[in-house]
Amino acid sequence: MKKINVALIFGGKSGEHEVSLASASSIYQFIDKQKYNVFTIGITKEGNWLYYEGDVENIKNGDWEKLSNRNVNINLIPTANKNIGIEFEDNRFEKIDVLFPVLHGPFGEDGSIQGLFEISNIPYVGCGVLSSSVGMDKLICKKVFEQEGLPQVKYTYTTKWDFNKNKDKVLDEIEQKISYPIFIKPANLGSSVGISKAKNREELENGINEALKYDKRVILEEGINAREVEVSVLGNEEVCASVAGEIIPSKEFYDYEAKYLNESSKLIIPAKIDDEMMNKIKNMAIKAFKSIDASGLSRVDFFIEKDTNKIYVNEINTMPGFTNISMYPKLWEATGISYTHLIDKLINLAIKRHNDKCSK
Repeated sequence: MKKINVALIFGGKSGEHEVSLASASSIYQFIDKQKYNVFTIGITKEGNWLYYEGDVENIKNGDWEKLSNRNVNINLIPTANKNIGIEFEDNRFEKIDVLFPVLHGPFGEDGSIQGLFEISNIPYVGCGVLSSSVGMDKLICKKVFEQEGLPQVKYTYTTKWDFNKNKDKVLDEIEQKISYPIFIKPANLGSSVGISKAKNREELENGINEALKYDKRVILEEGINAREVEVSVLGNEEVCASVAGEIIPSKEFYDYEAKYLNESSKLIIPAKIDDEMMNKIKNMAIKAFKSIDASGLSRVDFFIEKDTNKIYVNEINTMPGFTNISMYPKLWEATGISYTHLIDKLINLAIKRHNDKCSK
């Protein structure tokens, strides 16, 4: 059987560049090489696309950029003179059958690059343009979840323009709407980049200033005494959810360092909850997935309030991490789908969605 040509795309211009490198190196290591030819394409922090062929460790450690072959042409735009694919120096041409973008954050998970893939008319892993952009924008996503009746913690938001115009007024309004502790998040970013926790007004102001480095809008959420639980979701029209897993952060909350740099954070899989709560959370994860018209994969994060056992949807991640300590593949492994089989399923879902769209 002829192998399928997969272009694994990693890096990107967002603050989650290094996370993407780790995810891509892991996928490359575990993808079924008997079934797929893998072509690795990196995007630098400046936005340059480069073809890399070599030791996968160089992707993870960042050396791929200086070792890339700059004489290879990557063509994803259909033109009269060029086919879509990879053109090598010896005139060899490799058609791309499916794209596997392992890009986290802005320019990779927000619908931007998905729009390019739609223009290229090539199957690609993950959510489409709309669901990617809604899932990436935490503020818009919260409004969708609210419309769907999914419970969330109390929240409000502010903008860079409003905060710079009248800082004290904005801080007063936040304190009137929600209580400390307050979590501060950029509206458009993932992997807990730019997130902080404020216990007083001074920390709130500093946290907003930090979050505004990453986005012009900031979400403020009321902190609750809660367990953090996550569920992996897989599918297109037919959707299934993994068992839930619980996170015990190594720090006060599950920030960027606790997720990717400090391996002392504990992942309890499956979460220690009863069957009724497990099923309720799984059903809520599927509802959240469908509410933004997601496809392929997503990870849905929840809070379980310790005093009341009330469940709140926190957020959805349409391109969750694939590192060796990432929850998304670990949850599926605990549910019965191995890492390699999971990659295979995602590629098949991408091809099926594309074929379904083309047959309409």
